[in-house]
Amino acid sequence: MTTMTPALTEPTSLPLLFSPRVAEVSRNTAETKITVKLNLDGTGTSNLSTGIGFFDHMLDQIARHGLIDLDIQAEGDLHIDGHHTVEDVGITLGQAVARAVGDKKGLRRYGHAYVPLDEALSRVVIDFSGRPGLQMHVPFKSGMIGTFDSQLAYEFFQGFVNHAFVTLHIDNLKGENAHHQAETVFKAFARALRMALELDPRSMGVIPSTKGSL
Repeated sequence: MTTMTPALTEPTSLPLLFSPRVAEVSRNTAETKITVKLNLDGTGTSNLSTGIGFFDHMLDQIARHGLIDLDIQAEGDLHIDGHHTVEDVGITLGQAVARAVGDKKGLRRYGHAYVPLDEALSRVVIDFSGRPGLQMHVPFKSGMIGTFDSQLAYEFFQGFVNHAFVTLHIDNLKGENAHHQAETVFKAFARALRMALELDPRSMGVIPSTKGSL
């Protein structure tokens, strides 16, 4: 007697553990024209053009160390200075992150990192709290880093927190070289962001707050 085994069939579709966390946001004003595209679950690739070389270098740290695929194209009134461009990139990046994160279900929510570079050391702590707040203490040793005004680091992060709705604490603990200070700040931000954005397999579908919303 011959037993026939039913042929296996491929499922028509496989259930996704989570939806792709991607976003594209454009911001056009009389001062700047900016487009940000990102994938929070990327590999750290980047395509960056802001017209400010050192700023592009810092944004690359966010992509590389945050494992975020990041495409930022910005045109701004650099004939005046870099203020509007840097601030508006922070705003647009914050909007894109907020859109990609969505309802925050399964999110680890909190992230922190210490990053050194030679003599410099910075600490960044982030909370996807739904409440924008920035505490930043970075005593830059130089006003300019290439063509980047070091004061604009604060404007970038202020724009980001206001539109990503996060609480962010940034402290440069040591540093004598402004380039090193800035790089440790942006790298630590990237690592803290990466930790906070991770999806916790033990709490998928749950918003990480006793309030039930963020």
